[in-house]
Amino acid sequence: MNKPQTISKTAIISVSLYVAAQMLSDIASLKIGIVSGLAVDMGTFIYPITFTLRDIVHKTIGKKNAQLLILAAGGINLFMAAYLWFAASVKSDSSWGLGAEFSAVLSPVWRIVIASIIAEVVSELADTSIYHWFVTKVTDKFQWCRVLVSNSVSIPIDNAIFTLGAFAFVLDWSVVWQIFIMNLIVKYAMTLLSLPMIYLTPKKEALDV
Repeated sequence: MNKPQTISKTAIISVSLYVAAQMLSDIASLKIGIVSGLAVDMGTFIYPITFTLRDIVHKTIGKKNAQLLILAAGGINLFMAAYLWFAASVKSDSSWGLGAEFSAVLSPVWRIVIASIIAEVVSELADTSIYHWFVTKVTDKFQWCRVLVSNSVSIPIDNAIFTLGAFAFVLDWSVVWQIFIMNLIVKYAMTLLSLPMIYLTPKKEALDV
């Protein structure tokens, strides 16, 4: 009799954090802030963590499960946006108030939502492929290097798709460029900060479950 496959606590926590970070970054991306004099969408400060979390998922439960998680997270984010749109469209109880504020803050901007989801899915799938290639074809040592290499490919892809898809021909090109540059800087900085997370899991790999 085959023993049931067990999933580590690290994998469960990483999957949960991945989906949560995806959702939080998509909501926060509705605000364009000014940081150090440059425009930046505020989801940028949490989203880059998802790349390293995806690497941990890949390491613990395999490539196919990581790909499934990416697609599932995209579907969850789309459902979240649709439900927030529904909630905002329902007439507010006058005794409660804040209905207009809720709609103003949380009603999805569909162009940003679609650009964000496409960027997430495409870049994270690219990250999966590069990570898998590095571990299977280059070396399974230097775990920090596999994260850095895969993120260095996926971050520019994500940045280009999201920035152009969400803001091109809507904002001035100078602002779009600021968002692109600032997002790139922040995402790479967060990648460097999150690199040690890959060592939270055992060395044993589950690359293609």
